[in-house]
This record gives sequence, C-alpha cells and structure tokens, in this order.
Amino acid sequence: MDVPYDLTSYVRVLKMATTPTREEFLQVSKIAGAGILLVGFLGFLIGVIMLLLTGGGI
Repeated sequence: MDVPYDLTSYVRVLKMATTPTREEFLQVSKIAGAGILLVGFLGFLIGVIMLLLTGGGI
C-alpha cells in the first residue's frame, strides 16, 4: 500500500467535489425518502403476513 499515492488521489477527488445545487439536493432527498418508505412498507407487509400465517393476534 503506497500511502503518499493514496493521499494524493484522495486530495484530487476532494478538489473535484462540489456542493450540490438545491435542485440536486432535493432530488436526492426525494429518492432516498422514497426508498426508505418502500423498505418500511415492505417490512410492514412481511410482518403482517407472518402474523397472519403464525396465527398470532389479539
């Protein structure tokens, strides 16, 4: 592992990085939020199905 080479490549990437515009940030936030909601909904459905299959309930 060549540490100086790794550090220079990291610095180069950081110099190229820019702050996202407001529109980019909002688009990424919407997509991430939709993904979180989708995974949560799928988990809820799996939980309900497992509850019904195992005969659990009130």
